[in-house]
Amino acid sequence: MLDIHKIREDFPILKREINGKPLVYFDNAATSQTPQVVIDSIVDYYSNYNSNIHRGVHTLSQEATDAYEQARKKIQVHFNAKKEHEIIFTSGTTHSINMVATGFTSFINKGDEVIVSALEHHSNIVPWQMLCERTDAVLKVIPINEEGELLMDKYENLLSNKTKLVFVNHISNALGTINPIKKIIELAHNVGAAVLIDGAQATPHIKTDFQALDVDFYVASAHKMCGPTGVGILYGKEEWLNKLPPYQGGGEMIKEVTFEKTTYADLPHKFEAGTPNIAGVIAFGVAIDYMNSIGFDNIAAYEKELLAYGTEKLLAIDGLKIYGTSPEKTSVISFNIEGLHPYDIGTIIDKLGIAVRTGHHCAQPIMDFYNIPGTVRASFSFYNTKEEIDTLVEAVKRAKKMLS
Repeated sequence: MLDIHKIREDFPILKREINGKPLVYFDNAATSQTPQVVIDSIVDYYSNYNSNIHRGVHTLSQEATDAYEQARKKIQVHFNAKKEHEIIFTSGTTHSINMVATGFTSFINKGDEVIVSALEHHSNIVPWQMLCERTDAVLKVIPINEEGELLMDKYENLLSNKTKLVFVNHISNALGTINPIKKIIELAHNVGAAVLIDGAQATPHIKTDFQALDVDFYVASAHKMCGPTGVGILYGKEEWLNKLPPYQGGGEMIKEVTFEKTTYADLPHKFEAGTPNIAGVIAFGVAIDYMNSIGFDNIAAYEKELLAYGTEKLLAIDGLKIYGTSPEKTSVISFNIEGLHPYDIGTIIDKLGIAVRTGHHCAQPIMDFYNIPGTVRASFSFYNTKEEIDTLVEAVKRAKKMLS
């Protein structure tokens, strides 16, 4: 059992009041909150050993380099990547996806096919559309059903020897659906296609094993996992990362430069041009440690309780409909109330101190499927409580009364 009171003490922002009300933070799918230990690690870096990495022989540079590379090791161990250099630090999930999409330009030919799902965030749609425009490849889409689940039989029918790449999120940011990615990867590999999994929404809830999944690429962001913004990872199998060309040219990613020819550095430096977000990477490692100290099994069990409780309480409101009703889902509830616009509901409950997300959640094709402008999305984390859900329910009732 989690000691929620003790956990909440770790997050200074949870002591805030909004409009004179205690903050109820239910926008965790957009950005999780940050524990004091992670904040302290950033302050410690800038206060005590701020320096550039990998290039200096002086003490500060050595200390910063060691801390940065220790974070890479922590992340490798956490996700069970085979090798440390298969972990590439980026500015976030979007950056990571674009690195792969750009790199694959030289491998894709006219008439080749790439597959995405109808559950994708725009970050896992637009880069592949751009790739198809550059190469005259064909983009195909795995459809969904009313419950917000991928139609796996349709996916199997889309696969062929023309399929070169498959891109699917692990968990839908808009609906919370957990996709059967192990099966998706296996089927793609059967036709020789590579697979990238967008893990931005999964990594706060699930301890993912890259080797067990046999995934080719997996991307994630620190700020969903109690870490800072502006940091993420691209995991790639060594053989794929060696094939891909560098994404950017500059310092650090080179082995030797002359005006006649440049040779590139070995992994991971080949993809880490310039000065990185050093403090952010170090803090990401601390955030991983923090979440592991709580335990991902404990997190999953508690968040499942919150999801069940919130679903029951919200469905008791007359006229309220939840979108995304798969039994395999994480702690996200997207809902609307008949006749009311989600933005209006979100605005009113913000006045009562409650932070939710409203709109299409950068997943407009999902909203088009349901023929709605957007939803109110309440997304729970392990530091939330059932009492906060009660506060949300009463606020939604009040908003309904005011808007009806």
